Amino acid sequence: MDFIAQNVAELAPSMTLSITSQAKALKKQGVDVLSFGAGEPDFNTPAHIVEAAVQALHDGQTRYTESSGLLELREAIAAKFLVDNGLQYEPSQISVNCGAKHSCYNAILAVVNPGDEVIIPAPYWTSYPEMVRLVGGIPVIVDTKQENGWKLTPEEFEDAMSPLTKMIILNSPGNPTGSVYTKEEMEKIADIAIGEGIVILSDEIYEKLVYVDNKHISIASLSKEVYEHTITINGFSKAYAMTGWRLGYTAAPKRIAEAIDTLQSHTTSNPTTFAQFGAIAALRGDQQIVADMRDEFDVRRQYMLGRLQGIKNVKVIEPLGAFYFLVNIEPIGIKSVNFCEKLLSKQKVAAVPGVAFGAEHTIRFSYATGLDVINAGMDRFEEFCAQH
Repeated sequence: MDFIAQNVAELAPSMTLSITSQAKALKKQGVDVLSFGAGEPDFNTPAHIVEAAVQALHDGQTRYTESSGLLELREAIAAKFLVDNGLQYEPSQISVNCGAKHSCYNAILAVVNPGDEVIIPAPYWTSYPEMVRLVGGIPVIVDTKQENGWKLTPEEFEDAMSPLTKMIILNSPGNPTGSVYTKEEMEKIADIAIGEGIVILSDEIYEKLVYVDNKHISIASLSKEVYEHTITINGFSKAYAMTGWRLGYTAAPKRIAEAIDTLQSHTTSNPTTFAQFGAIAALRGDQQIVADMRDEFDVRRQYMLGRLQGIKNVKVIEPLGAFYFLVNIEPIGIKSVNFCEKLLSKQKVAAVPGVAFGAEHTIRFSYATGLDVINAGMDRFEEFCAQH
């Protein structure tokens, strides 16, 4: 007898976590593996954030908070939205969750009914379709084009819609592509969503990692109508090197925010109490640390771009945000899983197969690692490609 629920049994494991685990296992065996799989900064959490959490523990801050998080933290998040994004949210519209992944799932679960369709541009973050399937929704995958910067066009959006469309998921800056939507591009997509009554889930976890002269735009800031259609997702993992702290948050129109709060009250309750004090320190402390990390990522981005552009039988476009390169390996003619398996076994370089992101003929490299690793890894990758 099979006791596993069908929607859970059909879930695909996270390939990004799997690749990272394989690389770590080989390293423990003493193998010289260069890993480009992890989607997390290689910096330590800034000291003042750690100290705030430690002080909270010493102060006995180990009990439950409100299910949606400490009021003081939600007030700090609301202030951040106002200053950084031009968005006005009341603390009651904000819910602090156990990581931005949890935030995304809460938002989808609060809005999507079984049978509802959710439009997801591909390449996509690997968990979006699985979350939609888990709640009984139907992911509608829309393949974007490299020549369009891996971004959804209004025409592609309209072609993918049906009477069952309930939500569209946008991720800017994007994982795995590093794409950043302009204000004009967002306005066109938002106009369509408003006209059709479609909810926008805007995942902005890489907000602080935008390069050159590009600027992050929160789609909810475009107009009152867009605001009323949008759930904004963000968190502390990428900007403050707090991946293991598991703190994300949603901001939404009041009715949706109430639904998310009710949902969380019956599942996780509040996120870890003392970690929330670290998050308050992150938001209210010196933000230069964020700029410094971004600048270091930019140095790596520019170096890696030059190396990848010098490899003749792969194609790549410049990522303008996040910390990933999506490399087009179609000219080599090997499927992404086989490619990554051979790359790991022959050159001891770990990358993530593009099939995990709905883009079969690509692989993803993270540059959230040191320049020495990037230099050695690109040497090995170039050699591997030359042999194929």
